[in-house]
Amino acid sequence: MALPQIVVTTPAKVNLYLGVSTERTPRGLHAVRTVMTAVDLVDTLTLQPASTLEVACVPSVRCAPRDNLAARAALVLSESIDRVPDVRIVIDKRIPSQAGLGGGSSDAAATLVALARLWDLDPAGPEVVGAARAVGADVPFFLYGAPALMGGAGDVLERTFDPVELPVVLVRPLGPGVDTAEAYREFDRSPVPAADPAPLVSALEAGDARAVPLAVANNLDPVARRLMPAEEAVATWLAARPGVLASQVSGSGSCVFGFCTSRAAAEDAATDAVRRGWWAYGTSTRGGGPAIVSDTWHG
Repeated sequence: MALPQIVVTTPAKVNLYLGVSTERTPRGLHAVRTVMTAVDLVDTLTLQPASTLEVACVPSVRCAPRDNLAARAALVLSESIDRVPDVRIVIDKRIPSQAGLGGGSSDAAATLVALARLWDLDPAGPEVVGAARAVGADVPFFLYGAPALMGGAGDVLERTFDPVELPVVLVRPLGPGVDTAEAYREFDRSPVPAADPAPLVSALEAGDARAVPLAVANNLDPVARRLMPAEEAVATWLAARPGVLASQVSGSGSCVFGFCTSRAAAEDAATDAVRRGWWAYGTSTRGGGPAIVSDTWHG
């Protein structure tokens, strides 16, 4: 007999705006303001009963099981409500690691959503949101689903926006990506002032799909390019490509995204990027976070 299970899909994200400050939050983290939106590239998580917490990725990634953010999310939430995380989590990975696309954070949020269903918790309640903030700065964003302006260390919701669907191509050079901690250390050695997020916020408020691509900004972009020369090559190629309206590094890299004139233009760019030896995916922005697509466990 098949084991009962909960199946969740969960999206990647891109940073439409990222403004990192040299100032620190009370927890000692860099103060950050960022606007993120989900994109239609998803991991799929399957949770089943187990005798102890287990996490596996398909294909496997260079991460010890207990260092996986999904495992951390299960542990933090279970400890906060005095439950035993006796689940096996299998993650079908499509979002590349060390890409600035939030794959690990998205998987953590999906784990929290599934466990909230299993344990009869409010997925927007303080236990779940508190666990998300404890696991990582990007994790709370995925719980909200809509494009969002986040403050604090990037983990505090300031406001959300209606989704604006825009064709986008994601391109990542192969090999190890940019380590986020190293990117922040490099930023501290040579800080770059943050741009004003107001033009992007205004474009999102108006739902202006033409204005959003022209307002993207990221003051970690030059840092990421310095740390990974292959990323500089991707960014230069993408910025010069016909059909690409605007491009920038997502988060601290190593993925560069480009807004395109059409979905076909995004898919064509992805095809050409793969021919050059890079990972690439043509898709679009979207609204929505983790979504439970099947539940034979909770009933």
